[in-house]
Amino acid sequence: QVQLVESGGGLVQAGGSLRLSCAVSGRTLGSYGMGWFRQTPVKEREFVAAITWSSGGTSYADPVKGRFTISRDNAKNTVSLQMNSLKPEDTAVYYCAASRGLSTRANQYTYWGQGTQVTVSS
Repeated sequence: QVQLVESGGGLVQAGGSLRLSCAVSGRTLGSYGMGWFRQTPVKEREFVAAITWSSGGTSYADPVKGRFTISRDNAKNTVSLQMNSLKPEDTAVYYCAASRGLSTRANQYTYWGQGTQVTVSS
């Protein structure tokens, strides 16, 4: 099975930065798209950013465009999310996920990490 482990979450002041990492391990099923999603107790899981393993093509949700950057290191099997200019509304549990193809929809992702908490204070 493919396993995803997120790290890098924490508490940060508004305007600050955090870098999340997702380590991918286990048996590969072929090519994948990788995505970051976030969820709060009062909001359903929403798309943040995605990237393809092959080309590195990216997609971003409008609220994070220009502030967040997704990247991948194919040699290390890691995907990162650099989050700059953080806002309180960015507070959420952030999940790394893998899909057979690149998608912005959570229900098209097959594998999920356990999540890492990001809290942005005012």
